[in-house]
Amino acid sequence: MELHFTGLEVTHDSEQLMKRTAMVTGAKGGIGRATVEAFFEAGWTTFAVDQKGTDDFFPGVHFHQANVADPDSVSELFSWLRARTDGLDALVNNAAIQISERLVDTTVEEWDATMASNVNSVFLMTRAAHPLLKSAQGAIVNISSVHAIATSVGVAAYATSKGAVMELTRAMAVEFAKDTIRVNAILPGAVDTAMLRNGLDRGHVKGGSIEEKLEDLGRRSVLGRVGQPREIAQAILFLADNARSSYITGQVLIVDGGATARLSTE
Repeated sequence: MELHFTGLEVTHDSEQLMKRTAMVTGAKGGIGRATVEAFFEAGWTTFAVDQKGTDDFFPGVHFHQANVADPDSVSELFSWLRARTDGLDALVNNAAIQISERLVDTTVEEWDATMASNVNSVFLMTRAAHPLLKSAQGAIVNISSVHAIATSVGVAAYATSKGAVMELTRAMAVEFAKDTIRVNAILPGAVDTAMLRNGLDRGHVKGGSIEEKLEDLGRRSVLGRVGQPREIAQAILFLADNARSSYITGQVLIVDGGATARLSTE
């Protein structure tokens, strides 16, 4: 996509913007689905990828079932993709799982599964997407978590994996700058998704029902509520869009309602 700079203004060809392409992994989760919808509604050709096999997205969204932690599945995915596009403007590495166990209770199999889904998938998808991203001078947005910088009891494997994604983002940004590929990460805080609701069973939040626990968790942030998936999706869209964030790379954007801004002693 060619951008034209006039003073502080950035102009672009609207027809070219309509043809931009994005691929989102973990597309059937809360944040993933909202992200697919945000790109699609913004006029991007949108490819949705998930290990779950049913396609219930908007008509026009291109869905493909794949296990992005498996090299053979990723290879097949990109054979499918290259038959449909010769460039990729944005890759959103969102696929992840969370094991809610204390470290000493986490099995080797659970640890390995977390690292495969949350870290290896970013490596595999990025390596496969690199030629298409380079062709389009595209952007990568990796979904990390606030657990990469401040965590809680019962998510040691998840927190470790998300810390790795954050650092991998920086390494990728430095390495891919010569290819005109920007790489950034989003660190969501508490967002109302199935993953969050399942994790509330760890007992670190007060309340009886899930709704009461969500309210208690939300009160701990500066904005006084948990986030919605669409709010994270809009931040992802911003970092993916070369017309909006062309001078941002190697950065982590915390989207947590201010939760990490407040001292725990306050």
